[in-house]
Amino acid sequence: MTSDVIDLSQHEHGDVEGLSNKLNWLRAGVLGANDGIVSVAGIVMGVAGATSNNTEILIAGIAALVAGALSMAAGEYVSVSTQRDAELALLEHERHDLANMPEEELRHLAQMLEEKGLNAETAMQAAIQIHEKDALRVHAEFEFGIDIDDVTKPWGAAIASMSAFAVGGLLPALTILLPEPERFYITAITVAVALALTGYVSAKLSRASTTRAILRNVVGGVFAMGVTLLVGHLVGTAV
Repeated sequence: MTSDVIDLSQHEHGDVEGLSNKLNWLRAGVLGANDGIVSVAGIVMGVAGATSNNTEILIAGIAALVAGALSMAAGEYVSVSTQRDAELALLEHERHDLANMPEEELRHLAQMLEEKGLNAETAMQAAIQIHEKDALRVHAEFEFGIDIDDVTKPWGAAIASMSAFAVGGLLPALTILLPEPERFYITAITVAVALALTGYVSAKLSRASTTRAILRNVVGGVFAMGVTLLVGHLVGTAV
């Protein structure tokens, strides 16, 4: 009976952690798309407010797409690499403790199992069984929430963020090339719809309020576009 309980606990916890690590890529993609939409929309709106030359607007849009996508990839890679280094360091520390302080680690695991609802005798028996099989895996999951088979991968998050930024930023970069004055309205509507979608997905991933996330995204993005359009118009008029 005890063995069945522990096996089930390990299986459920491992599933949750594996899913959590996979969602890191999806979250990076959603954030990348959101940044791409807002950043590129703000830049092309500002340039379009200063000039009606589509060539100049297109160049600004492409530059914003390339620079932003590479910046997102680099930032995500550095951030996730730092997280990965921390996870590997924790695993190495735990591996050292298991090799040099096995009794202390055994009691620690038994204590954690007690906190999960097992009585002291059952917890110690379960801890002994676990230490005979794969102590590092269970300690890593219980203490740090790390799945040793699914340590964070920086390249995946970087590529997801870069690709999503490019796709999100491509929308306003294309719609702003439409004839005036329709391009301003169509770009604003397109951006608002895209931001509503990323806000919805982001809220679902974090299990937060979808209404609040959508409103925050849309209002912030539209405000940014409005400000850069106004600044671009003022600068263009002055120049």
